[in-house]
Amino acid sequence: MVKVKPKNAKLKKVELKDVRPENADAQNLAPETLAVADRLHSAAIHLLRRVRQQDVTSSVGPAQLSALSVLVFAGPKTLGALAAAEQVKPPTMSRIVAGLKRRRLVEITRDPSDTRRMHIRATAKGTHLLQQARRRRIESLASHLNILASADLAKLNQAVEILKALLENSP
Repeated sequence: MVKVKPKNAKLKKVELKDVRPENADAQNLAPETLAVADRLHSAAIHLLRRVRQQDVTSSVGPAQLSALSVLVFAGPKTLGALAAAEQVKPPTMSRIVAGLKRRRLVEITRDPSDTRRMHIRATAKGTHLLQQARRRRIESLASHLNILASADLAKLNQAVEILKALLENSP
């Protein structure tokens, strides 16, 4: 059992009935599964908020940083594919990409067979900026994990592997 309690933690006790989806019975979701999912959801949100604080130093907004991340790790995309990956409408993605282009973080080329289609790729500057932002996030997270006992760190590593396998095998 991890004995580390975050400073200023104000955790609201949530009753399982508050998080039980309407179709939980149809999906055969056990109450224990729902309880773990609720706790994991909350922890993930708090974790991402905490490490996202490091992004302030990158001078790029969260939407631009997220789109840039897709381009760096998944490779060049069309505007439509990038919008779909980021779950936004193409006009919204056009504004995000325009901001990235102004900062010279992406390059835009036209498709030779269809000049309406744009191909967007991260520049070396964009890749470097994203790698630095990622490094800061990881170092911030590592500084929090550093206080864990090695046994707890090993358990957390096992949980990460379980989550990765689950995500790789899920639609």
